[in-house]
Amino acid sequence: MKPESEPAAAAPAAGRYRLPRLEFPALRAALALAAGTALTASFAPFNLWPLALVSPAALMWLWQDAGPREAARLGFLFSAATFAAGTYWLYVSIHVNGGAPVWLAFVLMVGLVAIMGLYQAALGYAVARWLPERGALRTLAALPAAWLLVEWWRGWFLTGFSWLSLGYSQTDTWLGAFAPLVGVYGISALLLLGAGALLELATGGPRARIPAALLLLAPWAAGAALHGHSWTRPAGSPVTVAVVQGAIPQDEKWLESNRDTTLELYESLTEQALGTQLIVWPESAPADVANDIVPYISHLYGEARAHGSALVVGVLRADGGAAEDDPTRYFNSVLALDETVSWYDKRHLVPFAEFFPVPRFVRRWLRLMSLPYSDFTPGGRDQSPLPAAKVRLGATVCYEDAYGSAMLRVLPHADALVNVTNDAWFGHSSARHQHFQIARMRALEEGRYLVRAANDGISAVIGPHGEVVRSAPEFTPVVLVSAIVPYSGLPPYAHVGNWLIVSLAALALAYGLWVRNDRGRRARTG
Repeated sequence: MKPESEPAAAAPAAGRYRLPRLEFPALRAALALAAGTALTASFAPFNLWPLALVSPAALMWLWQDAGPREAARLGFLFSAATFAAGTYWLYVSIHVNGGAPVWLAFVLMVGLVAIMGLYQAALGYAVARWLPERGALRTLAALPAAWLLVEWWRGWFLTGFSWLSLGYSQTDTWLGAFAPLVGVYGISALLLLGAGALLELATGGPRARIPAALLLLAPWAAGAALHGHSWTRPAGSPVTVAVVQGAIPQDEKWLESNRDTTLELYESLTEQALGTQLIVWPESAPADVANDIVPYISHLYGEARAHGSALVVGVLRADGGAAEDDPTRYFNSVLALDETVSWYDKRHLVPFAEFFPVPRFVRRWLRLMSLPYSDFTPGGRDQSPLPAAKVRLGATVCYEDAYGSAMLRVLPHADALVNVTNDAWFGHSSARHQHFQIARMRALEEGRYLVRAANDGISAVIGPHGEVVRSAPEFTPVVLVSAIVPYSGLPPYAHVGNWLIVSLAALALAYGLWVRNDRGRRARTG
């Protein structure tokens, strides 16, 4: 006779069909690894979006009848596989282009994968330990809610890492129409409900299968009806825009011997774009600090003004250092040159790239070992849009466009978006496609045109429905010319951010926990 703690000893509820339990732990572990790896293919560039439903459903099935320890192990393997396959490009950015030793690149990569795996391990343990063991409440409410809360938590805790959030996989599907309503995490919630519904259709009783089928199909029908609906409106005449893509290889970008060549290239490309109302350069386009190239910037400013163009430049800048007690601070910034001169300083810095969250003695060791590292100061929380070409641009720099809710703060005052980035750090890997998908989701959520200037791609103009209006060829110097339209109004998501969907998930999870505990109390008193 099996002990009471073995969940498999429980008989299935009447009318329920239980998928056969795989009795070999190694096989269950292999399936968790396979499902987690397959999930990566749901994102760009593969865009096999149905896997964003099937892969979570597979893990939910593996968690059935699993004890807390096994559920934690399966969750860890699933998520570790997802991030090992989905962020392999960290090796390229840290070692190949960043110049860090192989061992350090390996440690950082394994560290990230392990942290992401631990999130899902904690979820698996909690699911097996505290949620109802089976039934529609588990698969259609409590488990999807718990999963969503973990995804949201990892997107902001300790600076956050929201990469590969489930909702990004639906940029080109009908579910993408929910972005202006509930944001990327709302789409993740719909996918998780769908995954639970798939499992309930396979294992639930006749009464549960009808609501499961509705939960699976209704969001797609509603998304089809909402597809193309505009929650914002044009608020001005079209503005011509030129994106200057220098395509400087990352291993050459910061060489002192290439400094003048880089400046000449961007000046030459900009001359081709003069007369366009808005000209945008990518992140840290000049291979120098703005303070050291003031004559160069002033010359370009004068040329742009003479031809009726506004210039928006991604450039590093320094501040302070005038006194001994006022150390020099460096910012990763966007400079707008039009009737006025305006700055935006990057707020969300990348750990172990733009700042090192380590003790002082480790920083001294890094300096002695001559390992590459840099320090930037984060910009202020409330920064105004950049005025340029009679458009107010809500600016982001590189990876910080992954913080969707943070971008909502500037939205009431911005009528277009601009993101400057340098994805050359990731070579020819899938990272640039994943990042571009994130940018498209931001345009969808906020109902604004987004101008994206990348050092070597993917440079593009994205429409307010997330559509790619025009994109530049990658890895080649080019001037991409297109047009944007200022938009006003706030989509529903801009009013509430993530709090609505997070609160609903918390309520669903709380109810599931209460039901499990209530049943336990009844069993003990009965």
